[in-house]
Amino acid sequence: MTAEEYYQQGNAYRKESRWSEAINCYIKAIELDPDSPAVEAKRMLDDIMSFYCKDMYNP
Repeated sequence: MTAEEYYQQGNAYRKESRWSEAINCYIKAIELDPDSPAVEAKRMLDDIMSFYCKDMYNP
């Protein structure tokens, strides 16, 4: 998969509230393309998870 595909898959998981899967996709997208929009998406999701429920964030 490409960085864009991982980013889009992460967005789909995020919309389904599947946080761990979304973060994993964003990480893979960032590994493939450090300038991917997944950087910002992951940062926002990290912020949400650190505020929302730390037990759900387990990469």
